[in-house]
Amino acid sequence: MTRDVQIANPDQSIVDAARMMADCDCGILPVGENDRLVGMITDRDIVVRALAQGKTDTATIRDVMTQDVKYCFEDDDVEEVTRNMGDLQIRRLPVLNQDKRLVGIVSLGDVSDASEPNSAAEALSSISQPASQTAGGGQRPH
Repeated sequence: MTRDVQIANPDQSIVDAARMMADCDCGILPVGENDRLVGMITDRDIVVRALAQGKTDTATIRDVMTQDVKYCFEDDDVEEVTRNMGDLQIRRLPVLNQDKRLVGIVSLGDVSDASEPNSAAEALSSISQPASQTAGGGQRPH
């Protein structure tokens, strides 16, 4: 997992989020408030939920972030986490400690780098299926 994670504030602008993503060369930021994870914002959120809907650069992260955060714990089994990522069709998950404090983000790349290529490949295969072909169908979480 990546431990050095930038955390955005929900009251920052989407421009601030985009700059933070550019600075850390990432496409996702956890959003924290009062020492708690309250959402996630992706580069896609900025484009699809903000720009494509005509929201201006004064829109806040809170306006476009995903509030239903999926996460895993730092002591979870890697194969279980990657299976869950495949089921949820997501490529990255925030990692929390037992006190539910953010300690990092795990990506499929992290999993494949950690000598778990089969788990990562299976998860990527599930993630790459159109949402209509997944068990839950409908809208994909971030």
